[in-house]
Amino acid sequence: MAHLSPHAALQHFPTALALRPDEVVQYRQAGRAARVTHLLLHGIGSGSGSWVRQLQAAEPRTDVRVLAWDAPGYGRSAPLSPIHPHATDYARRLWQWMDAMDQHQPITLVGHSLGALMAAAAAVLQPQRVAELVLLAPARGYGDADEVEREAKLSGRLATLQKLGPQGMANARAAAMLSPDATPEMVDLVRDTMARIHPAGYTQASRMLSTGRLDADLARVSVPLIVASGSADTITPPAACADVAHRKNLVWVDLGPVGHVCALEAAERVNQLLGL
Repeated sequence: MAHLSPHAALQHFPTALALRPDEVVQYRQAGRAARVTHLLLHGIGSGSGSWVRQLQAAEPRTDVRVLAWDAPGYGRSAPLSPIHPHATDYARRLWQWMDAMDQHQPITLVGHSLGALMAAAAAVLQPQRVAELVLLAPARGYGDADEVEREAKLSGRLATLQKLGPQGMANARAAAMLSPDATPEMVDLVRDTMARIHPAGYTQASRMLSTGRLDADLARVSVPLIVASGSADTITPPAACADVAHRKNLVWVDLGPVGHVCALEAAERVNQLLGL
């Protein structure tokens, strides 16, 4: 499958559902191990299909089992009940999902962009279930900003959604999520994924972003941690990602001249980091 385009490869990883109807989680999986080894959490304009290159790498392996969820409010995953959820609400849903699948062993927990806020909150809630925390192009959230800036960021994001809709946002933003050197097939996948977001789920996620406090959560985390991103990322710039790492006395991992959707554009390097 390595030669297939991202869209073509994704057809080999159909979505599945878990949990009760009011808490259902949609996900994709790959790998043949009996126990889950990796959980992958996507960003605000993405979905489980954004991890297609990691699913491909895991598929023939007998020693790994990789799950990539569609966050609450994305795909067929049930939205959260709070109108203005926090990162902890997403983290609780994640562990409910793992409980429902009878998966309790420590795993590698990977969060991209907004997913980094969810992953860090999950590690705070149940650190004994996280063997390693990997944050790719992490969003830090605006919980530490003053109220005026916080509200302006949220209002601007929601106004863009209302004005353009998911398809319009995808057309306007897809290319900016990658470097200028990304292939057209990569841009197509990013655009298609963003066009499929549900406005209600995106709105909830935007509200969570507005109050997220990644640095505060990471200050409470003692599990092994990796922070990585691309040097051509204009969404979460290298300096900001490096600062996240430095606050934990870590060295930021440079994934090379790639953009924000680094798991797709720097798939081989990301797979090495994850042991896939």
